[in-house]
Amino acid sequence: MTEQNTDTGPADATARTGATARTGAAEAPEAAAPTAPVGLGFTRLLLVATGSVSAAELPSWMAWLRATHPELEIQTVLTRSAQRFVTRESLNLLTGRRTMVDAWPEEPVLRAPHVDLTAWAEAVLVHPSTFSYTARLALGLADSPSLLTAQCTAAPVAVAPALPPGGVRSHAYRRHVESLAERPNCVVVPPVPALSLTTGRTDSWAAAPLPEVLDALSALHHRLTAEPTP
Repeated sequence: MTEQNTDTGPADATARTGATARTGAAEAPEAAAPTAPVGLGFTRLLLVATGSVSAAELPSWMAWLRATHPELEIQTVLTRSAQRFVTRESLNLLTGRRTMVDAWPEEPVLRAPHVDLTAWAEAVLVHPSTFSYTARLALGLADSPSLLTAQCTAAPVAVAPALPPGGVRSHAYRRHVESLAERPNCVVVPPVPALSLTTGRTDSWAAAPLPEVLDALSALHHRLTAEPTP
């Protein structure tokens, strides 16, 4: 089973970084409890990266997050294919947390990882999300810790697909996006045109810039918390 998408290259600098970086939140007083970064509404973010070459940009985005939202705690999860493009060590250093591999432990464990992730995360972001991962999420599959977490959490979930040439026009992909859009706690942020490393043309699709996806996730979080519980 694989979810890699090596044909999705990064978009040009304007398309990929056009969103304006927001300033970080003011530091909370020493005695006060941690407060959410200004505008986000949450302090604990679960970030899942899957096997697209776009995952190679993750360290840069993590550095941006650390600079703009220093109060934000980030737990990163890499699928096995994502590890071809980004290392766990680089993310460990940038987040201050141990990056998890999105696979069931081979050794017996005392605690179920998906239960801990579901309880911890106040928001979930999949960036980049390959065609395969997007489809598995939309179909309700739960064959990895991150997928089971995303299926079970009541927290907002933002999905940023990264697709090969023709992916956006795929009937299957469109049906999967429609299915995810029906979930009250899920938002899919459309990909942006990108250079395909295979064809050499701008006919591929990269994940939307992280600031744009974070804005969508924050807006969804505010909507969910503003709505009265049934």
